Amino acid sequence: MKKTLFLLLIIGLSLSACKSTKKASKGAFEPATTGQTSGSKVFTVPQDNQTAGTGDKSYTTRQEAITFVQPEEQNQNGYFVIVGSYSSLDNAKKFRQTLIGEGFNPVIVQSETGYYRITVDSYTTETAARNRLAQIRQNYPQYGDSWLLIKK
Repeated sequence: MKKTLFLLLIIGLSLSACKSTKKASKGAFEPATTGQTSGSKVFTVPQDNQTAGTGDKSYTTRQEAITFVQPEEQNQNGYFVIVGSYSSLDNAKKFRQTLIGEGFNPVIVQSETGYYRITVDSYTTETAARNRLAQIRQNYPQYGDSWLLIKK
């Protein structure tokens, strides 16, 4: 009798422990605003600035003040094709090595937001930069989220 009662108690606890107490959200998703974490992360650039279309594709552009991580790589161009952004310089350098292996000549710049942007090309005109951006997206599908940075 005690064994049966104990077994029923264990089964009852097991079944009640499996119930979820989470409820579905009724509103739109809003990310937490807890500040930056100390770990590095890759992030997607918000599309709140401007987009320009070429056919059915739109290209995100963003205007930021930047500094070159390696001063000897500095140039006077104002339009940069960005293929990656990292909060950690070490991770940006690792990604740069990957791009070099794929035949690119990447340069790391630091934005005013503190993120390290990896640019594969820079131009003096927006049209030339957009053409290269379209070419990269077409020839390298893994960089389909690449975007255009306009230097402040």
